[in-house]
Amino acid sequence: MMDLTLEAGALGLRVRLPDNESPTVEEHPVRGDADLERFRTVDVLADRRLQSFLETLRNLRSLVDAVHGAYVVGPFTLAGLLMGASQIALATVLQREFVQRLVGVTKGVVRVYAEACQAAGAEAIAFLEPTAVMLSPRAFVAFSGEPIAEIVRDLHACSILHICGDSRHLVPSMCATGVDGLSLDSRVDLPAIAAAVGREIVLIGNIDPVAVMGAPDPQRVVGAVRDLRQRMSPYSNFVLSTGCDLPVETPLANIAAFMEGGRRYLT
Repeated sequence: MMDLTLEAGALGLRVRLPDNESPTVEEHPVRGDADLERFRTVDVLADRRLQSFLETLRNLRSLVDAVHGAYVVGPFTLAGLLMGASQIALATVLQREFVQRLVGVTKGVVRVYAEACQAAGAEAIAFLEPTAVMLSPRAFVAFSGEPIAEIVRDLHACSILHICGDSRHLVPSMCATGVDGLSLDSRVDLPAIAAAVGREIVLIGNIDPVAVMGAPDPQRVVGAVRDLRQRMSPYSNFVLSTGCDLPVETPLANIAAFMEGGRRYLT
């Protein structure tokens, strides 16, 4: 199950782990520079839950003959978990220099975990940056794009950037990070974006994970896959996927239909 609290928990924040739901951070303690000091020297790789993710990756590497991928939270999203989404939204306007210092700390955490994932066998690493959807293109570059670009430059694994929701206004800035692929949510018109993005960047997406994948109708899934395949057929830099992670209650028959439809309409 997707868990965007992993790095925050490794930093010492309290995390709630409910049954059949995604984990959530229960506290957002950062308000100023004094609050940052407790996080600057934390060894996140000493966290047992984080180590269990790395162990899973190592096991997959030895057991599964496929491309091995991992994901890390984006530096701005991790900063938002430390500060709170509403608070950091205001701070990007009223406390820009402080947010940049905060992102400097979270960038270091993301870098350490991304490099550990690579060492554990990840051949592709996705940066999940959902909180960045609320940023302007200029703010995105300062608080997310440049930090991600610095990390990506030092990785050997392929890199993917995912932002939830309608990220159309950020696509040019996302491309400028130097990642190898963009994972775009279902609210983005993928063929329209494909026409404006260079062929050197892979576009990944973007079947609706709730309205299509969550509905009890496998034939609707097949139809959506067929339609997207056909619309994206002029573009060789396309990988079929869902727009975001699947709800835990997604019918297994829909996942099977998605895979079957993807293979059937491959060409």
